[in-house]
Amino acid sequence: MTNVLILFAEDRAAQGLAGAAEQLGGETRAILVDGDYQIEETLDALVDACRGADVILLANDTYSQEIAPRLAHRLGGACVGDGVGVARVDGRVRVTRQVYGGKAHAVVEVRRSPAVLWLRARSFSGGAAAASAAELSRDPGARSGRRSTRIVERNVSAQTHARLEDAQVIISGGRGIGGPEGFRDELEPLAKMLGAQMAASRAACDAGWVPPTWQVGQTGKKVAPELYVAVAITGASQHMAGISEARNIVAINIDPDAPIFKHARYGIVDDYRKVVPLLRERLTNLGNHEGKR
Repeated sequence: MTNVLILFAEDRAAQGLAGAAEQLGGETRAILVDGDYQIEETLDALVDACRGADVILLANDTYSQEIAPRLAHRLGGACVGDGVGVARVDGRVRVTRQVYGGKAHAVVEVRRSPAVLWLRARSFSGGAAAASAAELSRDPGARSGRRSTRIVERNVSAQTHARLEDAQVIISGGRGIGGPEGFRDELEPLAKMLGAQMAASRAACDAGWVPPTWQVGQTGKKVAPELYVAVAITGASQHMAGISEARNIVAINIDPDAPIFKHARYGIVDDYRKVVPLLRERLTNLGNHEGKR
């Protein structure tokens, strides 16, 4: 029987990882890794805590992506990243991940134990039962005092919203927005009304119109929201690689031949400067109507 260990640094990652653990079956336990993050000390503690596990699941935050391959090496296992599906077939763990910019899926069979996997956010339904049954142990293990690296300085960006990877609704703009004013005056008010997160294509980020942390795509963040509204984004393959797991895509573009429409459930062919104000007006009217009930 597979012994699955879930490692997570933030509570919001626990449910998705527990859902993945349910797909693998077997006994599941969880460890919340918190406190002061020092890579060597954390790895020393995790090596002891993870012994006996056949599968170790991590989220797709920066720390997990740094820890996963090094933990696999120390445990003599194998690491697979960016998984969107997991299964156990004939005793082997198989991981599904996207390739060729999201145009195809590869199934990787892990032949060394433990299998250390970091998984894409929101690709798995929540497994509340497994998460609640697992034991949570904060900051596993004692400090070893051995350090080959030392963190000299930390620069933390101000973050007023949840991680983009965890967002359920995203409003995203591309090169066709034309400048930072379009994001500020048109898209951000719409996002506020919908309770959505803001995102952008690489072209908009490279132009300096929005922060680089907003970038979605093959070289940016990979998201899986319930609703992704792509405004003035053509839909190049590099961008689509970052939103291939989105449940519903709505495209607004002035070009009727834009590739984004091939992937969108709903599409509007018009200038976003005309469409977005109408959407905000409609949402305001709906809000006023609900308030009068």
